[in-house]
Amino acid sequence: MSKPVILGGAQTDFARNWTKENKTFMSMMREVVEDGMAAVGLDFSEIKRLNQENRVAVYVGNFDAEQYANQGHLGAFLTEVHPAFFGVPGARYEAACASGSVALHSAETAIRAGDYDLAIVVGLEVMKTVNSKVGGDFLGTAAYYEVEARGVDFPFPTLFGKLADVIIERNSKLGADRVMNDLAEISRINYANAKLNPMAQTRNWYMSGEHARKRGDDFNIAVGGRLCLTDCSQVTDGAAVLVVASPAYAREYLGKTGRTLKQTSVIKGWGHRVAPIRFTEKVKESKDQEFILPWTRQAVVDAYQRAGLDIHQIDVMETHDCFTSSEYAAISAFGITGPGQEYQAIEDGKIDLKGKKPINPSGGLIGAGHPVGASGVRMALDLHKQVTDQAGGYQVAGAKNGVMLNIGGSATTSMTFVIGQSDN
Repeated sequence: MSKPVILGGAQTDFARNWTKENKTFMSMMREVVEDGMAAVGLDFSEIKRLNQENRVAVYVGNFDAEQYANQGHLGAFLTEVHPAFFGVPGARYEAACASGSVALHSAETAIRAGDYDLAIVVGLEVMKTVNSKVGGDFLGTAAYYEVEARGVDFPFPTLFGKLADVIIERNSKLGADRVMNDLAEISRINYANAKLNPMAQTRNWYMSGEHARKRGDDFNIAVGGRLCLTDCSQVTDGAAVLVVASPAYAREYLGKTGRTLKQTSVIKGWGHRVAPIRFTEKVKESKDQEFILPWTRQAVVDAYQRAGLDIHQIDVMETHDCFTSSEYAAISAFGITGPGQEYQAIEDGKIDLKGKKPINPSGGLIGAGHPVGASGVRMALDLHKQVTDQAGGYQVAGAKNGVMLNIGGSATTSMTFVIGQSDN
């Protein structure tokens, strides 16, 4: 089986509020697909041609349009983007905050199997149609709602606050203050990186390390256990699209468009694991294990093995920092440090943009934004930009291979991809 090629893609500006613009999810889908097609130099007539030969399909990642937008069946809505999509097979894929990644995985699997030569992968979420309390309740359905979310104002800050507690408990020699200061540093880094990203939600926001460390005041209120506002990812409207191709079609495409191989990237490996859905069960299962989130670690290992690489060949990472505690756990999951040593990579600058193993040059979910169904596609797009030297102000110099981690629920679904430069 051949490895799928990413031709390129696009994303919306994550700072936008589409409801205030009097626009719907359909406006967002149409805009991002049109932008993505233009970015890779494909015309809709090419979609029509490939469809006549049964060589193209559509994959839409979305978590909860039924509640946020009163709409299901999103896989069929590219027919509203352009008539070229009439007849093109399409479906919506859902795995909570990993919805975009499972859509991408379904697409690249079909490409590897030879079912299609081209896939249009869209991740999309509108979230600002409701207030934060109602939205928090909607998001609670990504956990075990009746057990973990019903009646809880903000279920996920609470759950990831508990993850912070577990990190502190299992690193008792460090002490709570040191761990919390390290979480604040994660926040500072992501906000700083976001200022370099012209599509990031917080690019014009104020943030400093002092602000992130000063917890519990009016400017950094508690949201869940020990976690405060600066520890949280953003409520975001946004979409991202990737155009993924078979190697054979990629060669055809390059010949037609005059583009070069250096402008494309390759999905070299992937991992997909599911942990117990209840957070208490995750903690119980991992009690005597090295990793707090062992199935997240295994998803990363699976991706490395399929790619034939390890952390030493990885130049850049995009991770699911829905909260600072999730990024803290990801540091050892990636293999940057061993479990229990994550603080070293934070305190010695290793995960900074200019560090040896930069995490979230884009700003991540905390800085760039987190439109739930779009985040996985956005991460993959940013890795594509990094390894093709198209990331602009947040480019990691010399990046050849990157790895991303996208999680759904309280680290229940873990989806990973290794994306790197095209070799030939």
